[in-house]
Amino acid sequence: MALLNLGSKSEAFCCEGQTWRCKSGLPSDITIEIGEMSFYLHKFPLLSRSGLLEKLMSESTKEDGLVCVLQLTDIPGGAKAFELVAKFCYGVRFELTPLNVVSLRCASEYLQMTNEYGEGNLVAQTEAFLNDVFGNWTDTIKALETCEEVLPHAEELHIVSRCINSLAMKAYGDSKLLNWPVMENSNDNTAGSDVWNGISTGTKSQPMTDDWWYEDVSFLSLPLYKRLIQAVEAGGMRPENISGALVFYAKKYIPLMNRQASFKDASHAKSASTPSEADQRALLEEIVELLPKQKGVTETRFLLRLLRTAMMLQVSPSCRENLEGRVGLQLDQATLDDLLIPNIGYSVETLYDIDCFQRILDHFLLLDQASAAASPCIMEENQLVEGNQSLASITRVANLVDSYLSEVAPDVNFKFPKFQSLAAAIPDYARPHADGIYRAIDIYLKAHPWLTDIEREQICRLMNCQKLSLEASTHAAQNERLPLRVIVQVLFFEQLRLRTSISGWFFVSDNLDNSQNLSGGMGQHGDNTRQGRGSSIEDMRGRVSELEKECNNMKEEFQKLVKTKRRWNIFCRRKSQCNSKSGKPSEAATCPTFPKIH
Repeated sequence: MALLNLGSKSEAFCCEGQTWRCKSGLPSDITIEIGEMSFYLHKFPLLSRSGLLEKLMSESTKEDGLVCVLQLTDIPGGAKAFELVAKFCYGVRFELTPLNVVSLRCASEYLQMTNEYGEGNLVAQTEAFLNDVFGNWTDTIKALETCEEVLPHAEELHIVSRCINSLAMKAYGDSKLLNWPVMENSNDNTAGSDVWNGISTGTKSQPMTDDWWYEDVSFLSLPLYKRLIQAVEAGGMRPENISGALVFYAKKYIPLMNRQASFKDASHAKSASTPSEADQRALLEEIVELLPKQKGVTETRFLLRLLRTAMMLQVSPSCRENLEGRVGLQLDQATLDDLLIPNIGYSVETLYDIDCFQRILDHFLLLDQASAAASPCIMEENQLVEGNQSLASITRVANLVDSYLSEVAPDVNFKFPKFQSLAAAIPDYARPHADGIYRAIDIYLKAHPWLTDIEREQICRLMNCQKLSLEASTHAAQNERLPLRVIVQVLFFEQLRLRTSISGWFFVSDNLDNSQNLSGGMGQHGDNTRQGRGSSIEDMRGRVSELEKECNNMKEEFQKLVKTKRRWNIFCRRKSQCNSKSGKPSEAATCPTFPKIH
């Protein structure tokens, strides 16, 4: 830390309670009162250095023999700063440091301690020392922190702006230009050691990373920190570094962002030095405004934690919309756990905030549509040519939506229109497989057995039966919760897929046979090969005929199943009508379940 010794005399003052006296033995002829502190001093050392004190003394002294009493309630730095001013006027030795130079600079300006009242006066001394302070990173931060005590005067003298500009230049500049220990690429014995002014310290230097300044500036108050961030941004710092600094600052001063801490822990820690919710709310809103707008610069997980905390702190609607838009911009980088935001409010319907996820998804799809419209390439079914949003991006979001629906589907308060809206928002080409949406539909049907037949039909239209895997198709064919029309479609597409694969195999086999017939002049070994292949083809044809028989048997069993269900529906409906007329309870719930198809 930089130091400057001023004065040469030994200590000549003593403090007794709220009284500060000079030990020279001469009677005091002036009393200066600052708050509750009284300074009993002498006129000549003061008026010879301060223009303001000279003026006030001349105005207040009217009669001889009376002690002059002055009140300096507005002096920057208060009694502590004036104590150093008095020592300077008396020539008493004291140290000028980054921790007291700002208040002394402001106090000397207030007291008009310029060179007109003596060469090397306090204004000149403190100004010269400030220039030395600005050359050192740590000293500049200490000086900037002390500006809070005398902020209006420090702003007027441009001390705050000079501190911030000095820090900003060092933050986005080259660390080798900051007069700090650096690595020297030489072949002598000092290579690999810290070198300070050409002298080897014998210690190995650690590589400087981009986040070296995050913690140092995190001790600044929010207004000063905000100005520093704006200064480094204007200086051309990379957005990733700016975002990293803001993330560090937010995690330090917004305790509610800690997902591991419970509300009980948070209330217990509030008695310590935890900021109030109002302060955290103001800080969060400022950080959201300062975060870089570019996609991918700020981690999606942090944005979602910020959004979750914003809802807990009840930030302004504009701040919440800003965060939702940022998350929507990079929704493809999110994870399911981070998107499961608890529903916080007075009228809580669902466990998770599904409306928030819907708005985030709408932001993503809106950007996807805009990028597709701006792209000169043509988008066809099952194909999305490169653009701002790639096919891989929207496919990841589709999988995310299906997983999210599966997670929230068991909630009995999850209304059918919301489920339908979320699932239908994803275009069909974005789902190369329909297993995810089928799983979500099945879970939702199981948790909502009261859905009408029309609603079941509508919800099943959200999946493409042609894109179901073999395992999902097998499960769907035996799923009693699905409408019969859907089961028929599943069986039809499975049979169609089987015929297509078999036809393709026969096509390849016929081509192989033709190629073997065209290659003449083969020996006995070639004949044996053809005979072996012919036998394998006959075996395959036999297997195909068996599969066709099995498919026909399945179709017959399914037709019987359909007829049985229709009869039971008619019987249950008539039975319900008879019970309603006779006043007996309905026995529709006792209808047997349908057998599974094997």
